[in-house]
Amino acid sequence: MVVNTAAERLFGIDTKFGETLVKSLLKTVAAIALITPIATSADFDTGTTESWTKAGQDAIKERLADKPNTKRAKNVILFVGDGMGISTLTAARILEGQLAGQPGEENFLSFEKFPHTALVKTYNVDSQVADSAGTASALNTGVKTRIGVINTAPTHMQATCDNIADNLVTPLAYKAEAAGMATGIVSTARLTHATPAAVYAHSPLREWETDADMPTKAIEAGCRDIGQQIIDKIGGDGLEVALGGGRRSFKPVSEGGKRKDGRDLTKEWVSTFNNAAYIETAAELKSVEADHLLGLFSSSHMSFEAQRDGTEEPTLTEMTEAAIKALSKDEDGYYLMVEAGRVDHGHHGGSAYLALHDAVELSRAVKRTLELVDTEETLILVTADHSHVFTMAGYPVRGNPIFGLVNSLNRDENGEIKQELTLAKDGKPYTTLGYHNGSGAVKGERPHLTAEEVAKPDFKQQALVPTRSETHGGEDVGLFAIGPWSHLAKGTMEQNVVYHIMHHALDLDNRNK
Repeated sequence: MVVNTAAERLFGIDTKFGETLVKSLLKTVAAIALITPIATSADFDTGTTESWTKAGQDAIKERLADKPNTKRAKNVILFVGDGMGISTLTAARILEGQLAGQPGEENFLSFEKFPHTALVKTYNVDSQVADSAGTASALNTGVKTRIGVINTAPTHMQATCDNIADNLVTPLAYKAEAAGMATGIVSTARLTHATPAAVYAHSPLREWETDADMPTKAIEAGCRDIGQQIIDKIGGDGLEVALGGGRRSFKPVSEGGKRKDGRDLTKEWVSTFNNAAYIETAAELKSVEADHLLGLFSSSHMSFEAQRDGTEEPTLTEMTEAAIKALSKDEDGYYLMVEAGRVDHGHHGGSAYLALHDAVELSRAVKRTLELVDTEETLILVTADHSHVFTMAGYPVRGNPIFGLVNSLNRDENGEIKQELTLAKDGKPYTTLGYHNGSGAVKGERPHLTAEEVAKPDFKQQALVPTRSETHGGEDVGLFAIGPWSHLAKGTMEQNVVYHIMHHALDLDNRNK
């Protein structure tokens, strides 16, 4: 059962007893760990002058030993943590460490040890703070676009279908397919949602996921909904793997979907491609064999990792592993984009708990990928499409529960140092994590929070500005790279340059010459 995997990660044992007991134990341990201050000055190794000096010297030696790999990449895997800004990385790193019983700060997410990093500017050509459609388009086409569009030219207006055929930009997957490579997408969001759609589709408006979402005028003018484009040949023989959520975008209304045109795109997938299969459960994913695999594991977005029951929906790690194994059959190599889509949705809902657990799952997926591929021939990039207005604040003691109230080390009247809650000017404690805006905004007097309350999975961190949904942030995001030509990830770059790193590494212009 899937819950065993989580138990093994936490406890290092092979659990064979009842699922209910295991789940209860996991929740209890996690709850205790994340509400109880686990660090005082005596609870963790502060290191010494000598040990920190040696660690720094070793880091320099490691960097000096790194030699650029300039071989042509056989494969490229692009991981996108949707909304996974720098503060999210830091908090997720601490959470992952604390779930393993550590203070947390010393931890590294799996990809944070990659040898090459950069900062990426995320703005759209018409928006200072970006959305996922424009940013995913930049990542997949090498061209910055307007906000809210999927792979249309920067000069083309949103929701405009006039001359649409002359205003499309070509995604990397199209060029990979034309070169005989295999292609795939994995996402915990709907496969018709902005980021995964940028792999295979074009649309002047990201909301046009099905024909039911489009005005008649747009359809008559030649625009196509995003869903139907997943069965296009995209320059070759079509996507080999597409795993995620969003079943409703592919099914007709008569079968519980949203499509008004009566089309069942899951059946069309099977009939369009050779040796094709369509699946809906985690169990089917483990056993299916197909050259073209479509897996839709939920009607809309897949469950948050912290809420997934493990019986029907696979984890991001499991989907990533299945995709890599399937795509690796192609001797010409592959391009795969993997999205942790619900990091973004957790933040939008003002829930650091949900967002960070999905970011930790992305770290697991990357770790498993490193076990499956050879980085001498596979370029792996990990980045985000944009950030969120998510902050870490106060002066919490090292090892303070990442979801907890700020506890600091203070000197009492006798000169002794002790750990105690930090109080704001209103005399009340506050959490380390918070949001600039969102549904957690405080109305009137700020409530007196308790450690038990803030550790609950449904707790929303306090915010300043009341908005229906917490918004994206406009700061740069990180890029982490390993494999052929990964040394091109450096400095501060425009987001579209990420595409050009992948394109250059694959040598797509000369691949068939």
